[in-house]
Amino acid sequence: MKLYLAVAAVVLVGLSPVSGQLVAAHAPSKAAQAQAVAAQQQLEKPVAKVNGTVLTQRDLLREMYLLFPYARQHNGGFPKEMEGDIRAGALKMIEFEELVYQDALRRKMTIAPAQMAKAEREFKAQFRSPEQYDAFLKSEMNGSEKVLQEKIRRSLLIEKMLKLDVTDKATVSLAETKAFYDKNPDKFKQPESFSIQTISFMAPEKATPEQAKQVRERAENALKQAKATKTYKDFGLLAEKVSEDDFRVVMGDHKAVTLAQLPPQVVQVLEHMKAGDVSDLIQLGQDYTIVRLNSHNPPGMAKFDDIKVKLQDYLEKQKTEQLRSNLNKRLRQTAKIQEM
Repeated sequence: MKLYLAVAAVVLVGLSPVSGQLVAAHAPSKAAQAQAVAAQQQLEKPVAKVNGTVLTQRDLLREMYLLFPYARQHNGGFPKEMEGDIRAGALKMIEFEELVYQDALRRKMTIAPAQMAKAEREFKAQFRSPEQYDAFLKSEMNGSEKVLQEKIRRSLLIEKMLKLDVTDKATVSLAETKAFYDKNPDKFKQPESFSIQTISFMAPEKATPEQAKQVRERAENALKQAKATKTYKDFGLLAEKVSEDDFRVVMGDHKAVTLAQLPPQVVQVLEHMKAGDVSDLIQLGQDYTIVRLNSHNPPGMAKFDDIKVKLQDYLEKQKTEQLRSNLNKRLRQTAKIQEM
């Protein structure tokens, strides 16, 4: 279960330098204590007011880390060229979440005690030890479990609101998916393509004559084995064993590739093959490849049964984004928002 805001965000234990200091330092010096106090004060600086409710730098940082979790791998820093956009996006998000929460309160929504208890258990279970949980509680929740409970309740209310106003309304039926498919045939046209597997041998850059000869010998030896394969699986297992291209980890399978994605030398060979055939060596500069043709797919429409699951998922995501955007606009129309 994803708790929409507080639990999902607060779980980033140690996201601030303060948390790290409190967990790591057994007996901090006076200078370190002063630095920690200053850092805490910085985290409590207001960044926005939403209908009078103050959102702080701490709230903003949590959201920034959710948007760009890789920052934790770089000592908490964000790429300079991206930091402005990340901050702007995070600020709009925490404003939206606060608006959703306030709307849930206006609608007198509640959370069942059993759901609250379960959420609290799940949250606490994410800590490696009671000491780590206590350190988090002290640094992020003023040492108060009641404050944490309110954060969790807030998160669950936001989640409940979004389920009612967005998720539940974003469902797209199979009939609606089929109607979209029928009304937009141009979106489902597929160009001519070949479904292939390859076994390839790569020469080093600026290969010496001797190196080029060795590549050719490896390719010729593999060709004998490839010609002896009878099935997709046989060829794929050989590709995993001897091929030197990146597709070896997926049994040499490129799936369906269009003519534009293939070297002309390969296209010329494929056009004279039938499904199940294995080519001779195809030379590409100083490299060599062996191709197995699994199917030649003529241009046409993608079959609905082949794409219906992905299309339905795509349409639901589009509808979800639109509903969220509409909700955000509606809530902002009557809100008083001040950014600092």
